[in-house]
Amino acid sequence: MNEYLKNLERIEFIVTMACTGRCIHCSEGSHERCGGHIDGAAAAKAVAEVCGKYGIRSLMTFGGEPLLYPETVCMIHRAAREAGIPQRDIITNGFFSRNESRIRETAQMLGESGVNRILLSVDAFHQETIPLEPVKLFADCAVAAGICTELSPAWLVSRDDDNPYNRRTRELIAEFADSGTGLAEGNVIFPSGNALKYLGEYFGDSGKYFNPYEDDPRDIRSLCFGPDGSVLNGNIGTSSILGIMEAYTP
Repeated sequence: MNEYLKNLERIEFIVTMACTGRCIHCSEGSHERCGGHIDGAAAAKAVAEVCGKYGIRSLMTFGGEPLLYPETVCMIHRAAREAGIPQRDIITNGFFSRNESRIRETAQMLGESGVNRILLSVDAFHQETIPLEPVKLFADCAVAAGICTELSPAWLVSRDDDNPYNRRTRELIAEFADSGTGLAEGNVIFPSGNALKYLGEYFGDSGKYFNPYEDDPRDIRSLCFGPDGSVLNGNIGTSSILGIMEAYTP
């Protein structure tokens, strides 16, 4: 076992960088030139192979907006369930279609594939460009499909800070009071990409920021795949995942 991966316990897939939102807090910046998505069959194969060697405890799919490609998402989660990964999450803004039948169908597909928690991005930033009604319908359908569904807002400065964005976020959360959804902690916005460009006044001027989502390259806990299949220093489109992991050096 590669010493740099001995504590590996999680797998993440950025399914696509395409997105239905245009959020001013997005750490990735503009998504205007983003497209394409990870190959579902290759991703599912990688999940099975990694789980054959490592004790993976959780898997997450996100984006961009991953549910622009729900069949791909379901392939990944089905593989995770079959491999025995206990926690199988997806982060979504909930807006991938305006078609009610497609929304209901997608929620049902997710439940059948083994997704057991949906983190739904609802906050002042997403709802500047994303309509609330399709999101609420998706949340209702996900709950009806038996999936634990939690709102996961983006907070500015801190969860308790009293700024206009956080106040609006609390108003939006109240819209889901009778929906059967829970409320996760969410995340505090990291000053990168659009967030630094449009919300810089809230971050101070130290210029030194710690990214809480970045692994120590000498102690990889989470294996994160890009939408093109890239991972560590290789790509599952051209090499086996176990070979990539064996060859990895920081």
